[in-house]
Amino acid sequence: MSAPASTPAVTGDVGAEGDALLRVTGLQKHFPVTRGIIFRHRVGAVQAVDGIDFAVPAGTTLGLVGESGCGKTTTGRLLTRLLEPTGGQILFDGRDITHLSMGAMRPLRRDIQMIFQDPYSSLNPRHTVGTIVGAPFRLQGVKTEQGIRRTVQDLLELVGLNPEHYNRYPHEFSGGQRQRIGIARTLALKPRLIVADEPVSALDVSIQAQVVNLLEDLQQELNLTYVLIAHDLSVVRHISDTVAVMYLGKLMEVAGRDELYAAPRHPYTVALMSAVPVPEPVRGEGGARERRERIRLAGDVPSPLNPPPACRFHTRCWKAQEVCRTVEPQLTELVPGHTVACHFPENTAAA
Repeated sequence: MSAPASTPAVTGDVGAEGDALLRVTGLQKHFPVTRGIIFRHRVGAVQAVDGIDFAVPAGTTLGLVGESGCGKTTTGRLLTRLLEPTGGQILFDGRDITHLSMGAMRPLRRDIQMIFQDPYSSLNPRHTVGTIVGAPFRLQGVKTEQGIRRTVQDLLELVGLNPEHYNRYPHEFSGGQRQRIGIARTLALKPRLIVADEPVSALDVSIQAQVVNLLEDLQQELNLTYVLIAHDLSVVRHISDTVAVMYLGKLMEVAGRDELYAAPRHPYTVALMSAVPVPEPVRGEGGARERRERIRLAGDVPSPLNPPPACRFHTRCWKAQEVCRTVEPQLTELVPGHTVACHFPENTAAA
């Protein structure tokens, strides 16, 4: 196999054209591992997120995908400053929010909100829907023209719920309805950026499409910017403008949705794509349906406490060579708007 052609490295700022509402550079989160009861000393660190770069233009959606444990949720919590970054920089609308204090972040909570994965645990069972959705107004001291009750009822109607359910409790709703309540709470203060952490993975398949369509409609109506964290590539394809593939704290590939799904370049992305079910496979000669080859990765995801050197995917990659074990590949733009961190990318003939 020939060595990869040398191409200029880029920083991974796919989507940087236009006004980037969110820009992330070299973002890191290392959780220290300590030993000892009295004199605790650090013996290592879990490298949950280890230097990622991306930009999200206003009004668009970035889909962040990867296996469980690759650092997607940690990234989302860093973006919303629910976690303190170890390193790197987070710019929101040109303002550095990387290490803002809780007090300094408080006004920005109106602009940056999060949709949580589990609609069952993210709602307080002792509070009514009206209290839950109206909480952001009370916490931020925001006055509404029509009063909190009327504003909350309008929000419930916006997300497809009956405004008359204002005094009901979360246990009286289905999973999909509870997630709509969470979305209504997120929209209360008219945010500009929403980080959606697996917003439909806990829901029935029959309900997932409804919630995804709701998010898409809300984005068009309110000009929202999304960072959508998911492992379901079908959901990501439906709603995302740009897709970033993450593995063990690193970005493996970043590209526009159509480009990524048409010709994935990184072997890890190719393996993920091979696992997506095809509803109606293309028929070949003689009317027989073509079967897509399923790529089964060997072994499990390595521990982020001691990740593999150089390319972190080389322990499971069928194309790995010595250079993959010694030289870390950088995100490189193979074609305009399509960056890959791989020494031996796939589908290069299509470039």
